Amino acid sequence: RRWAAHVQNVTITRDDWGIAHVSGKSDADAVFGMIYAQAEDDFNRIETNYLNSLGRMAEAEGESAIWSDLRQRLFIDPEGLKAHYAKSPIWLKQLMTAWADGLNFYLSKHPNVKPRVITRFEPWMALSFTEGSIGGDIESIDLRQLRAFYEDDAMAYAMPVERDPLAEPTGSNGIAIAPVNTVNKNALLLINPHTSFYFRSELQMTSKQGLNAYGAVTWGQFFIYQGFNERLGWMHTSSAVDAIDEFQETVVKNGDRYFYKHGSDERPVTVKTIKVVVKTGQGTSERSFATFHTHHGPIIRSEKDKWVSIGLMNKPVEALMQSYGRTKAKNYTEFKQVMALQANSSNATLYADAEGNISYFHPNFVPRRDPKFDWTEPVDGSDPASDWKGIMSFNELPNLKNPASGWVYNSNDWPWSAAGSGSLKQSDYPKYVDSGEESARGRHAVLVLQNKKDFTLESLKAAAYDSYLPWFERTLPAL
Repeated sequence: RRWAAHVQNVTITRDDWGIAHVSGKSDADAVFGMIYAQAEDDFNRIETNYLNSLGRMAEAEGESAIWSDLRQRLFIDPEGLKAHYAKSPIWLKQLMTAWADGLNFYLSKHPNVKPRVITRFEPWMALSFTEGSIGGDIESIDLRQLRAFYEDDAMAYAMPVERDPLAEPTGSNGIAIAPVNTVNKNALLLINPHTSFYFRSELQMTSKQGLNAYGAVTWGQFFIYQGFNERLGWMHTSSAVDAIDEFQETVVKNGDRYFYKHGSDERPVTVKTIKVVVKTGQGTSERSFATFHTHHGPIIRSEKDKWVSIGLMNKPVEALMQSYGRTKAKNYTEFKQVMALQANSSNATLYADAEGNISYFHPNFVPRRDPKFDWTEPVDGSDPASDWKGIMSFNELPNLKNPASGWVYNSNDWPWSAAGSGSLKQSDYPKYVDSGEESARGRHAVLVLQNKKDFTLESLKAAAYDSYLPWFERTLPAL
């Protein structure tokens, strides 16, 4: 009955380039239609992304995916996601239900499409993949070290690091220009994600509830990841924000139980059983792992006589609310309110709106820490001073609105030159806020943006594709 109701309220129109323009009576209708259109374009990529995010790739690929599944499942627990779904706001539940309905309706209408594993999508599954980036925080964990710890196999370190020769390109540019530096006195925004043509789906979503967004959608998600609506636009760039920490745990065994030191206390190590289903020649089998956790996070490896735990963002509901909420914001205040959910741990965001505002938003999940530690290295987890002290507030982070230079950019480098002479000062923030550096691409951005007052759409694109390579300023003289 839900499917039939959505079908009556949704129109999908393909333009001359095959781009889907989805119109729905409600936002949920638009979600139903857009995920159906994505499935028409590439259902395999959708399922693959959720096999990864749910830790179920071994059900399709066999033993080669066991360790990536275990890594994912250290953080993604189906029962936990179901509990999060049950507590989600009604409007978000409606969108997640419409998302699952759209995929299941597609499968019912295309019996020739044979999913590798997921034959029925459930609404809570949308919470496993919420931020839009491919290869998120969890994938920073080394699989060889994880295997060596949980399989007690030192030979795992000798496993070759496989490099995919067809791996997607990485990197991105975002540039926002204020009206003072444009010919038509409107703000301009460059969205330049540096991905191959089919890396994301391109589409438009509209509804009578005020949704009207166009841009790029990561396969299987129901929000425009980077794009624009009729009032504002946003672009994400992968950043060098320091939002992940490792803790060296001092573990002792007492009888059959493990304990870890925290100050003068010895706390019990939490043991959780994770079962990974694996495809075999005869069907499937199951691998069971006893995994260990401290209050810092799960144990991911050992280092000499220490166990190492990891702390990273795990806020699926807030992350999905933030990702979808960006698409419906109508001005800077509303966009800032969405960003204040603080559930974006890896992406800097470039912003421009119809009122002429431009902005750089720093990744907004940054733990507050004791600056006496070097947070680029594992810290002593037995010292209570190393515990996170909550999350830095929006106003504590290096966010920048309407700089005096009239432009702002990011090209996967640090934020301290993002607006030329109008940039924020690194000395005003804790060192751990960002661990990046100024890259040659960043220096190039400053060169093509500074002192230019007559930007148009065409000249901004020309600046983005300017062929000068400042890296060679240093290397050619040396040669």
